Amino acid sequence: MSLAAETRRALERHPFLVAALRAEVVNYTAAARFLDVDGELEAVATALRRYAEDLPDYETDARDARVTMQSGLGPVETLEEALIVVGAGALGVPETGATGGDRTAILANGAVDASALSSVLERLALAEIEVESAAVADGTLAVVVGRRDGVNAVRLVEGALESVPS
Repeated sequence: MSLAAETRRALERHPFLVAALRAEVVNYTAAARFLDVDGELEAVATALRRYAEDLPDYETDARDARVTMQSGLGPVETLEEALIVVGAGALGVPETGATGGDRTAILANGAVDASALSSVLERLALAEIEVESAAVADGTLAVVVGRRDGVNAVRLVEGALESVPS
């Protein structure tokens, strides 16, 4: 396997580095050292430079979506009560008048897709907000966080949707 191919393969294990290469914010020598590819450090850095030249420019776009928050989520038994269903588990606000649970759903309705969800999850992870569940389908994005993280999560979701990588 050539050094260039080995470098590309190492980059596949670190998508954040590919994004940084696209954004042209990488010190190639430091990246080569990080990747720990067998070969001369400068040769690996050169392979990174050449790889970066072939990447599309890093661009973002704003997504038009209305962001809301729904508190009091917890496990529910019927699909009518469910906001999010994954496998046999369902989260929602019980219709039976119960006080609900200790989770909050952040919902974005509009021009959202898997890329938007990825951007949202990255922002929440950077803020150390634990996401308990996440989904996107048919123009609705949902993330479930702890109740106390709800307000901060709304701000982060709104910010993430303002600059989704394209």
